[in-house]
Amino acid sequence: MPHSIEPLFALSHRPRRNRKSDWSRRLVRETRVSISDLIWPLFVIEGSQRSEPIPSMPGVARLTIDLIVREAHRAAELGIPALALFPYVDSALRDNSGSEALRENNLICRVCNAIAKEKLPVGLITDVALDPYTSHGHDGLLDGETILNDETIAVLTKQAVLQAQSGSDVIAPSDMMDGRVGAIRSALDQAGFQDVQIMSYAAKYASAFYGPFRDAIGTSKTLKGDKRTYQMDPANADEAMREVALDLDEGADMIMVKPGMPYLDIVWRVKDTFNVPTFAYQVSGEYAMIQAAAQNGWIDGDRAMAESLMGFKRAGADGILTYFAPRMAEYLKENR
Repeated sequence: MPHSIEPLFALSHRPRRNRKSDWSRRLVRETRVSISDLIWPLFVIEGSQRSEPIPSMPGVARLTIDLIVREAHRAAELGIPALALFPYVDSALRDNSGSEALRENNLICRVCNAIAKEKLPVGLITDVALDPYTSHGHDGLLDGETILNDETIAVLTKQAVLQAQSGSDVIAPSDMMDGRVGAIRSALDQAGFQDVQIMSYAAKYASAFYGPFRDAIGTSKTLKGDKRTYQMDPANADEAMREVALDLDEGADMIMVKPGMPYLDIVWRVKDTFNVPTFAYQVSGEYAMIQAAAQNGWIDGDRAMAESLMGFKRAGADGILTYFAPRMAEYLKENR
């Protein structure tokens, strides 16, 4: 029963009225995350019927091709639109030039072929960069301590065409070499893959949040030095706008900001400035922090997951690459 006290002042505006019940909150909700916003990154390894848990990414494992195909079917059943595929390459196959990236029957080509044969309503996004294939762990060719830009692009264009031939729907160059988007677009078009899309890692920062991912693809121990000469300085925002503009001019169909949560301002500026399909990657370190805190009982894991992904959408992201994708899809189905 309402308290019968004399109000000290008259309130003309009471925003709490719209928050009083679940049905009302749903009616006035401004931002929604849907299953169609989710892209599921997966790590593939050699062998069959084998799953290797990644200790720094609780709940995520490297999977053999047969298990990846099974997860692709699961994605289709959940309504997840796309998978992003990353290989764990055996150390014996890694060399200074990343030559395994150009072998026609390499791991990423075989997993693309296997999924494509299933004819599922799920897109395949493949990473174009050399770090999973090089003995030094860098995204490009190395000469002493220098990453060679133009020489690396010559390799990346061949890698992109090979992936398209294997069934990749979206080529996602993450290397951050200058001019690689235009070169890849030209190479794809010349090879007859005019309809293969490019999702450019346009604003990719030299971040501390990539550690668990490097564990997942096996570059934590091989990386020599750091990647600050080609990945962006976390302090820079205007530079991100220039990078995005260049990649769009070179033919990128979609733009990605990476990492996600520490760079929501960049997501907002990209979407507001260019009004193009804009994606964000909730990277391994972000995922691991939420998982670790939840496992310790410090936060509600499902609510933190949902809130973090809502933040991406509120900032303007059209879609989110997240290791939470299948869990979030189930959560959304259960909480309609």
